[in-house]
Order: sequence, then C-alpha cells, then structure tokens
Amino acid sequence: MTDSARHGREAAPSQVQSVDRAIAILYLLAERGRDGAGVTEVAAELGVHKSTAFRLIEALENGDLVEQLEERGKYHLGRGIVRLAGATTAQLELTTESRPVCRRLAAELGETVNLAISDTGEVTNILQEYGSSAISGRNWTGQRTPLHATASGKVLLAWADDDTVKQALAGDLVAYTPHTITDVPALEAELKKVRGQGWASTAEELELGLNALAAPVRNAAGEVVAAVGASGPSYRFTVESFPEVATHLLEGGREISGRLGYFSPARR
Repeated sequence: MTDSARHGREAAPSQVQSVDRAIAILYLLAERGRDGAGVTEVAAELGVHKSTAFRLIEALENGDLVEQLEERGKYHLGRGIVRLAGATTAQLELTTESRPVCRRLAAELGETVNLAISDTGEVTNILQEYGSSAISGRNWTGQRTPLHATASGKVLLAWADDDTVKQALAGDLVAYTPHTITDVPALEAELKKVRGQGWASTAEELELGLNALAAPVRNAAGEVVAAVGASGPSYRFTVESFPEVATHLLEGGREISGRLGYFSPARR
C-alpha cells in the first residue's frame, strides 16, 4: 500500500474523532451555561491534552460557535449557536404555520402542493400535501431541485438579492427538457415577469409532462423566505388553468405570510 493510501485511511477516523470531540465541547458548554469552562476543564472532560482541547476550541471560536467573554476567561456558547437555533426555529415555524394552508390548497386544487425554500443554490421542498387527483404522486419532500427550472425556484430567485441571482445564473444552466429556459437574458426577463404578476410557472421545464405554479411566502420583515407551489401532469394541470390556480396560491401565500407575522398593505 502506498503512503498516500495509508494516510488517506488514517485521516478519516481522526477527522471523525475531532468532530465528535467538538460536539462534546458544545454540549459541555451548554451544560455549564453561564459558568462556562476553561481549556483545562475541557481537556479533562474529554480526556485529551490541553493543546488538543485548545485547537478544537479555537476552531469552534472561528466559527462563532464558542466565545470567550473575558480575556483569558472561560468559554461559552457563541452567537453562531443562536443564529443556527434561530434558523431551525424559523423553519419549524414555517412548516407548522404552512401545513394547514397547504392542506387546504391541495383539497381546493386537487393537486400536489409543496412548500419550498432556497438552500445553497438549489430549492429544497420541506412540506408536501397531496390533492385528491394525486393518488400515487411523487414525494418531493426533502428533494433538491434547480432554481431556474422550477416554479418555486423562480419565485425564490425573483425576490432574491442581486448576488444570489448572479451566482445562480453564472455558468451553464442545465436544460432538463427542451422547454427549460437556459438563456440568461430570457430567464432575467422571466424573473421580471414573475415580480410583476406575483407568481411563477413552469410548463414542462423540469420534467416532460409536469407543470407547476408557485407564489411567494414572506416573513414578518417582508422578506420572501419560501414559495408555496402546486404541480401536476400537464394534461390535467394545463397552461390555460394557470391564472385560476395562481389566485388560490397567492391567497395561500398571503395567509401563510400573515401567520408568520407579515402585514401586507397591498393584496398580492
């Protein structure tokens, strides 16, 4: 066996052990609360040398997960933990508040209704409700789909910041079907249209035979944080039906937004 192969085999357990120890430090600091813990205490708790404990704490500190409130004092959980907890709480709240609305929309439309969020350059579906017509529908929950080829993705892009849009449109846009918009100027024009009408659509752009619509969901600050969408087979969920379906989704998006604390002066 070569040195590189041997070293590759040895690196994985060491890295996993470091992660395990870092997690143990976070739990330790959580238990200590206001009292916190110093490097010596952490090293003793983990059964490692002080230098090892310091390196692990330093890595956590660089990620804002651990902080030292006083110079050379004890360590406490950092502000990064609060941000992560806030993001988790927000997503749980989003799912909880959206579920009854999505269930009602699925009943009204008879089609599959999804709630989706932007996730590191893609769309992640976090909630799904089946309509009466979707007897053996596909489960999209947890699935990641492209921003440019989905109705939810277009909604999330239409109200995203300039950097996010620029990054999403950089490079080659994958053509999933002959109908996928892969021309950047054309897609930018599409996003402008989405902002103008308040909803997005795709006609067989991700999969042949699949159409979809989506509308924005806003948080209390008015930021678009999700998209509520409906999808179905193109022979049933026709392009001609889009405006009527959009009316339902826009109302559903407003209701979810209201549940999240958003007050809209205009009804869109």
